[in-house]
Amino acid sequence: MRVNNSHHVIAAARRRTELTRDRAIATLRRMDSSSRAINFDTVAREAGVSRSWLYTQGDLRAEIERLRQHPRPEASSAVLPDRQRASDTSLLRRLEAATDRIRRLESENHDLRDALARALGERRAADVLGRTTSRDTPKRRTSKIIGPC
Repeated sequence: MRVNNSHHVIAAARRRTELTRDRAIATLRRMDSSSRAINFDTVAREAGVSRSWLYTQGDLRAEIERLRQHPRPEASSAVLPDRQRASDTSLLRRLEAATDRIRRLESENHDLRDALARALGERRAADVLGRTTSRDTPKRRTSKIIGPC
């Protein structure tokens, strides 16, 4: 009488199926995070599985179809995967901070222009009135005329 060892064969087939599914899922995640083009052919080649096997796996098939609907950028542009992109709230906070900084710089620029205009006005008034006593500029000396040698 022969011993029935079929349970070993069935267990090995289940392990092989699980490992194949894990490999296909890891391949999908890797391809999505690297923004590569995703379709049944590329996933099958990358994961080392057949396309027909991918079509028979309902969840994998649905995920591949979902991911291939997203337009993929050109290979030259580096686009982050969905989970690494900044949220709308984060972008809004950054925009608000930049807007506040611009307002502060514009106000400072306005104050500096006013101070410069006042200083130039005072200098011009002093020149017109003949006052040459300026605190921050040295007194001008007229050059001596040198006679013939």
